[in-house]
Amino acid sequence: MAARLLLRSAVRAAVTRRASPAVALSRGMAAGGIPTDEEQATGLEKTIMNAMKTGTDPYNMLKPKEYAGSKSDPHLVPSITNKRIVGCVCEEDNTAVVWFWLHEGEAQRCPSCGSHYKLVPHELPH
Repeated sequence: MAARLLLRSAVRAAVTRRASPAVALSRGMAAGGIPTDEEQATGLEKTIMNAMKTGTDPYNMLKPKEYAGSKSDPHLVPSITNKRIVGCVCEEDNTAVVWFWLHEGEAQRCPSCGSHYKLVPHELPH
């Protein structure tokens, strides 16, 4: 009995309802494929990606260049202030780090190994 009532009400609903065309939903990928990282990036991420394309390293994320560490070719240490603390691993397989303050001006020596470091000004991109 309940099945007949449900069937009748379903038939009535189907007959009395107007048939309207269903709107097809389009997917974002159907328009042109999956967007690239450059197309999706915004804000600070986009600034960093554009800087990396031009070859600059805005936040010193890459490994620094190799320098001789002599007085004529010191290790360059970027800083947004006039001083920065520097850690020097004096020997390749040494586990101790020698920490010292590096101030703006001429190159300074590591107190342990004598390697030279120089502070250079650095500005953030934003």
